[in-house]
Amino acid sequence: MAGLIQKRVLATLRSQNPPLIVRGFASDALSTAEIKSGEVGIVSGIPEQQLRRRVIIYSPGRTATQQGSGKLGKWKINFVSTQKWENPLMGWTSTGDPYANVGEAGLYFKSKEAAQSFAEKHGWEYVVKDPHTPLLRPKAYADNFKWKGPPVSED
Repeated sequence: MAGLIQKRVLATLRSQNPPLIVRGFASDALSTAEIKSGEVGIVSGIPEQQLRRRVIIYSPGRTATQQGSGKLGKWKINFVSTQKWENPLMGWTSTGDPYANVGEAGLYFKSKEAAQSFAEKHGWEYVVKDPHTPLLRPKAYADNFKWKGPPVSED
């Protein structure tokens, strides 16, 4: 349906007198364009001192209170922030870094490669921290009641 409407709009614009210059839609241009390393950051209007940021790419582990595997396998980008100080009024940690909370907000990726390519497109230097995967041994509730041998005296 959207493709049919797009074709009709283009045909109408081309048939006008004088003919209008019709360029492709932005989605067409983005899908065929090659993006070079650091090019997105330069074009986006980000201040120059923020372009060469250092980021950490990692896969967050689950917290101690989580049992499920909902957040496992996702990768996250977090900015290294050096501009922090303690606020004298309240004692809170303050920052002058505009990207201080951006990573917490939602720079999640499905794979490590996707996070790396995103950082490269924006011209950021990155360090990848491999996830720590604990060795899980299968356990059963019945193991709590197994015979472990005769009791050992402490004499």
